[in-house]
Amino acid sequence: MAAPKKSAIGFIFITLLIDFTGFGVIIPVLPRLIEEMTGGGLSVAAVYGGWLTLSYSAMQFLSAPVLGGLSDKYGRRPVLLASLFGLGIDYIFLAFAPTIGWLFAGRILAGITGASFTTAMAYIADVSTPEKRAQNFGLIGAAFGIGFIVGPVIGGLFSEYGLRVPFLISAGLSLLNWLYGYFILPESLAPENRRNFDWKRANPVGSLLQVKKYPALGGLLLTLFLLYLASHAVQSGWAYYTMEKFAWTEKAVGYSLGFAGLVVGVVQGGLIRVIIPKIGQIKAVFYGLILYMGGFVLFAFASEGWMMYAFLLPYGLAGIFGPAMQGLISNQVKADSQGEIQGVMAGLMSASAIVGPLIMTNLFAYFSSASSSVYFPGAPFIMAAVLTLAGIFICSSTLKKYHS
Repeated sequence: MAAPKKSAIGFIFITLLIDFTGFGVIIPVLPRLIEEMTGGGLSVAAVYGGWLTLSYSAMQFLSAPVLGGLSDKYGRRPVLLASLFGLGIDYIFLAFAPTIGWLFAGRILAGITGASFTTAMAYIADVSTPEKRAQNFGLIGAAFGIGFIVGPVIGGLFSEYGLRVPFLISAGLSLLNWLYGYFILPESLAPENRRNFDWKRANPVGSLLQVKKYPALGGLLLTLFLLYLASHAVQSGWAYYTMEKFAWTEKAVGYSLGFAGLVVGVVQGGLIRVIIPKIGQIKAVFYGLILYMGGFVLFAFASEGWMMYAFLLPYGLAGIFGPAMQGLISNQVKADSQGEIQGVMAGLMSASAIVGPLIMTNLFAYFSSASSSVYFPGAPFIMAAVLTLAGIFICSSTLKKYHS
């Protein structure tokens, strides 16, 4: 049985790798594309970028619990394939969008079908033993990291042929991913572990209320939410910040994100398999949070472009937090509820992405605009550090109460 499980994890890793590569391709070109469509500067583009992310995340927040519940009933494979196909169509839609309004319509479509991450986490939970879940969840981070080595570099390089070319590349990768999954990806959820679809569990609020069944999860999930919120200082603001402060081009942004992906890939694909078993999940959670907080502060006060590369090292090592926290949470949930709890976590990620981009992009827009009395484009990173510090206190309180 061990060989089929390893094979299945390999399948889902390749699927996620192609998916994240396609997503990474468009990041370096989006600020300039928005500037071109709106006629404004980077401060204006950042605000529009925040609203675009909100559109995607709001729809994903509404859809993720539904798709998680459907995957518990019908299996992970059909839901994952539908998501990948929808994402490929969305990239084609975005490539030919004539106005900013069409960009919004495309992101809404992507949010509705954006279940690949949620379903992949449930898939890994299906085929992992409890003691191996944290390590196997790290494969998601490794796929994310490697995808972000290749994707942004491709996007930056091909932007020279037009700002819309990277969207077509992403469409091709997503549809290739769909074909790969259709012919190769096996089903992971055994029939005996399936359950009927329930709208009470599938609506976003109802799904989150299921947390009450697991009182030890409340504080951990809140910590996860705060970290998701903080991460948008990087996810939503990196390109705008580096273009504004260091005058980076799309190619330079792509190279920096490629380096970030390399660091994340090394940590998630290798180091966590040594670090987490050695220090344990709980210590890994705290060390990860402290490193995240330090990384945010360092980004905020970087005075030279090369410093962003140097500061990515502690920030990338902080990635031990994610799989350790996911392992702690997943191990307290039964086999027939893994899709539900992964849907809850994806819902929290989407909820944070509704608020996070608006907070971070508007902070950037205000403190980088000519009308601001204080010029400090690193303000979003300071906000992220404060949110992470709050997460440390909440997580500590929860673990002392339920895991002492």
